[in-house]
Amino acid sequence: MSEIPLKMKAWIYEEYGDVKVLRLDDGVSVPEIKDDQVLLKVVAAALNPVDFKRRLGRFKNTDSPLPTVPGYDVAGIVVKVGSQVQKLKEGDEVYGDINENGLDNPKQYGSLAEFTAVEEKVLAIKPSNLDFQSAAGIPLAIETAHEGLERAGFSAGKSILVLGGGGGVGSFVIQLAKHVYGASKVAATSSTGKLELLKSLGADLAIDYTKENLEELPEKFDVVYDAIGLGDTGAKAVKEGGTVVGITGPLSPPGFFFILTSDGAVLAKLNPFLESGKIRPLNDPKGPFPFSKVVDAFSYLETGRATGKVVIYPIP
Repeated sequence: MSEIPLKMKAWIYEEYGDVKVLRLDDGVSVPEIKDDQVLLKVVAAALNPVDFKRRLGRFKNTDSPLPTVPGYDVAGIVVKVGSQVQKLKEGDEVYGDINENGLDNPKQYGSLAEFTAVEEKVLAIKPSNLDFQSAAGIPLAIETAHEGLERAGFSAGKSILVLGGGGGVGSFVIQLAKHVYGASKVAATSSTGKLELLKSLGADLAIDYTKENLEELPEKFDVVYDAIGLGDTGAKAVKEGGTVVGITGPLSPPGFFFILTSDGAVLAKLNPFLESGKIRPLNDPKGPFPFSKVVDAFSYLETGRATGKVVIYPIP
């Protein structure tokens, strides 16, 4: 397509470090696509903890080369398709987590740019009822929530405790457990100000972790989903024979942690629940942050006080 430029604006860092290493560059080359990829015009993106942990150099042994354009979550429009792309076409509005394996050689050029090249298999058509900024905050979080529940063997009639229910992943764990899997009881923890939010998402029991000792809860649960990395705290709240699943590790048995494998088919499967309103995205009310304020957005995310997802929109 003739309107695709050779250069684009993108946020980039050339060394590992805090937010000060980020800079906005208007001369980054628009990426070439491989046969199984599409080129997206990025409309909105979202930040995740993995973005700043990667920037801090925590995964440098398996990282792609520097310089890096950060960003995993994307919502945008297909403007070019590779020769092996079968389902997507130019003009499709899509969303996804662009890195199939988030910590193993993730893309050097991520979603905090005007354009990004993405494999077809990690993308899905954007839910028809959601705008781009709402959709951008969904993929990594909902796929992580879903994969954790699957790995834990969660099913109808089981109970679950979600540690960190007000965050991006935790908010989707509550909703999936309640509205998709048919949980018998959903309990979730948060700070005082987010308790009503947890109930609105579907939590039967909202626990204020600033006032209650999670290791002394009177009730035990079939599954504890630790979305915030509390170590072996979850093991104190799980039933005999139950499971603790986490997204930061390590965890002692019966706990385990996993690293997401991004899959557009999961998004496609969950789209009907998003389109019906049974599951809704939770984006932080301080956002969206404009493209020029990515440093501010990261600084806010890194305080640990965000509710749901921190979204960047519009781009550029």
